[in-house]
Amino acid sequence: MKLNYKRTFFVGLAFMSICAFWQLYDYVVPYILKYTFGLSESVTGVVMAADNVLAVFLLPLFGTLSDRTNTRLGKRTPFILFGTFAAAALMIVVSAADWSRNFLLFCLSLAFLLIAMATYRSPAVALMPDLTPKPLRSAGNAVINLMGALGGIFTYLIIMFLLPSVDTETGTKEASYFTVFAIIASFMVAAALILVLTVRENKIAAEIRKEEEANEAKETEAPAEKRALAPEVRRSLIFILASVALWYIAYNAVSSVYSRYVLEVWGISEGKGASMMLVATLVATVSYIPIGAISSRFGRKKVILFGVALMTAAYFVGFMLAAYSPVIYAIMGLIGIGWAAINVNSYPMVVEMSSGADVGRYTGIYYTFSMAAQIVTPILSGVLIQLLGYRVLFPYAVVFSGLALFTMWQVRHGDSRPAMEKSVLENFDTDD
Repeated sequence: MKLNYKRTFFVGLAFMSICAFWQLYDYVVPYILKYTFGLSESVTGVVMAADNVLAVFLLPLFGTLSDRTNTRLGKRTPFILFGTFAAAALMIVVSAADWSRNFLLFCLSLAFLLIAMATYRSPAVALMPDLTPKPLRSAGNAVINLMGALGGIFTYLIIMFLLPSVDTETGTKEASYFTVFAIIASFMVAAALILVLTVRENKIAAEIRKEEEANEAKETEAPAEKRALAPEVRRSLIFILASVALWYIAYNAVSSVYSRYVLEVWGISEGKGASMMLVATLVATVSYIPIGAISSRFGRKKVILFGVALMTAAYFVGFMLAAYSPVIYAIMGLIGIGWAAINVNSYPMVVEMSSGADVGRYTGIYYTFSMAAQIVTPILSGVLIQLLGYRVLFPYAVVFSGLALFTMWQVRHGDSRPAMEKSVLENFDTDD
């Protein structure tokens, strides 16, 4: 059994468009809030957290709705099309509201934009497990994560070359953000259209169901039917969702405070600190595909445990460094590898416990726990830093990452490995 890389690439276009948008949102919207509308740092932070709050409620909702949808285009594709086109149109409105300095229009259009993005995030992510045999979902998720990284890189390049400079005193810009928003919106629409033209969701899903029914002939019920979780499976689901929340609490605290930490503790410039974060991102990006292949051979749980242990160790070494050292680059690289090992495998383990009829619902639940963690950790870590200083950051990450290691160890379900081919060489054959 081999992953269809070409098909998975096209399936990943929806996630690529999502990541392209969030890179734009995270970078440009704070500029608009602060320099166009003059909001304080604290208020800007609250507004920027709104997407995580909305996601906690909306991602499970639209994931479940897509499970119950049945159209000629499939279950997920209608949500992807609607969400993408609505978001693209609203992005233009947001840029117009910024240029005209219409705060009410900006707030309303931004709110609807975040809702539009939420309508298709869970369906877009759920499309991969829908169209990928269970044993190959880690490899498939590696491709999806790689596509997402490419989407983020595309937006970053557009921002680098086309984002107009801003007078920080007056908020005056050389030009509007319209060009940047329009390019990313067009990129998103193009990705959605290519996906629809190349991926026949209903046809491929039917083929996958037949293949899984043949491979799971001993099952007493069809894979596409909803079924109640057995108590031991429910226990594993609870533990892996707890793990997701815990490692996001650790990682998000480090990533969000890092730019200030390098100044306050290590005494290095923001530019040098950014280069270290870039190392983590690039290492994670190039690790996705190899980690997907390794996971298919050795199992998802083992690779996740390795990733969590690696990140915990890296956080500990980071705490031990009281001043700048080139070792920091190695630490960030290890964090990138660990994060890739977790991301490639955790989502497939969650949906492995679902049936074919409720993948969208489980996708929403997965994102609920990751988003909730990203709401909690800035507040909790911020309070501790306020009381104890910046040096508490890495011990904070070590504690929560260590707890994630413990909870992940308790997971007994959701792992899957493909059957080994007769020939050793056939195990490395990845042709479609």
